[in-house]
Amino acid sequence: MLDTQARPLADRQVASAGYANILVHVEPGLPASHRTEVAAGLARDFDAHLIGVGAEALDAAYMADPYAGLLMTEWIVAAQEQVAGRLTAAEEAFRRDAAGVDLEWRTMQGFPSAALVQASRAADLIVVGAVTKDASNYRTANAAEVVMASGRPVLVTPEAGRHLRAANVVVAWKETREARRALADAMPFLLRAENVIVQAVCAVDEVESAAFQVNDVVTSLRRRGIAARPGVTTTRNEDVVKELYRIADLNEADLIVAGAYGHSRLAEWAFGGVTNDLLHRPERFVLTSH
Repeated sequence: MLDTQARPLADRQVASAGYANILVHVEPGLPASHRTEVAAGLARDFDAHLIGVGAEALDAAYMADPYAGLLMTEWIVAAQEQVAGRLTAAEEAFRRDAAGVDLEWRTMQGFPSAALVQASRAADLIVVGAVTKDASNYRTANAAEVVMASGRPVLVTPEAGRHLRAANVVVAWKETREARRALADAMPFLLRAENVIVQAVCAVDEVESAAFQVNDVVTSLRRRGIAARPGVTTTRNEDVVKELYRIADLNEADLIVAGAYGHSRLAEWAFGGVTNDLLHRPERFVLTSH
């Protein structure tokens, strides 16, 4: 029986469980401005320090130009000046979009994903955009690479996302280490939420065990004073993400918490269908951990 009563918000000691340092990748352009607004809003909500990171690498494809000598030198100088100009524009946009927040700007030469992973030692939460097909790894941080390599929770922002309320949150439950890690990393959001749905989406023959698992999780969350409730629905494997979005729609949830499932394959990461869809085509904010 799930009869544990959620304690009032004032009794939850939210501040002690918040994110004290938030990291966001910034490049010139509207998507980055929206992402910075999200990160700045979270910094205000959690009274956190916000670190903006601007990073860009020179495109190695142009380095293989058959011309050598002075021409190549001139090209490198011109390319470096262009990168410096874009990073200056990114910093100006960051300071504008995050005005009024305790902020810090860092510029790094190199691939943005690697720069964020390197800077993650100073962060409790990383905010990045979704992975897009036409994005250049020389200019854009890859959310998949960041979540798998940083050891930090990563908040993936949808393209049109500018404000994250997280009053209603869906936790995508699966009996795995990654799901447990994501649940723990999302605790600052869950403690502030008005409604948390721990949702298992499974096959018909897994309903009984899934119900036992989510009830266990809900009971644990309620002991922390979190207004949580269980949910179990069935669908085909290829429709799990659609089902999560349906549950989010029904509960007016703008945040989905999910573990990131993947493994390294040579120099790339291979992901399962659910993780791939949430990182590449998020329709909601997604907080994920590995």
